[in-house]
Amino acid sequence: MGVSGCGKSSVGAGLAERLGIAFRDGDDLHPAANVAKMRAGIALTDADRGPWLDRVAATLREMAPVVVACSALRRAYRDRLRAGAGGPVQFLYLAGSRDLVASRLAARSGHYMPRSLLDSQFATLEPPGPDEALTLDINQPLDALIRAAAGAVEDGRSLPRR
Repeated sequence: MGVSGCGKSSVGAGLAERLGIAFRDGDDLHPAANVAKMRAGIALTDADRGPWLDRVAATLREMAPVVVACSALRRAYRDRLRAGAGGPVQFLYLAGSRDLVASRLAARSGHYMPRSLLDSQFATLEPPGPDEALTLDINQPLDALIRAAAGAVEDGRSLPRR
């Protein structure tokens, strides 16, 4: 979980591969109307996010075990995912500075989420506490992030649950 451009898809795919389980990108679960709004530079509202969060929760429920890349920016969103998943959900928070994430978004091409919405992502973000997620600083190599996340699972130190 984290703001757009923090590395959710890359870390999630690598973590799923390392654990030998399925991966789904939450970006692919957005309704077409949400994608159109974001592509137009319009931030999503809670009402826009509701059906999407329900689709993410259904994916968690139906494909478990699965790694899903999902922004889950607010505690209420994470609570909704937990409630709809039908089982335990563990969160990995990819935290980084606005400048670092902005530079990543500037280098990214072919994605519907424009850099202009980054400020709205950070404004919406309610960083999870240690009771809710394992937090990793994205200012390190991708393989290090994947190793840290996988290590927490492989060593039996499951990611924090709520």
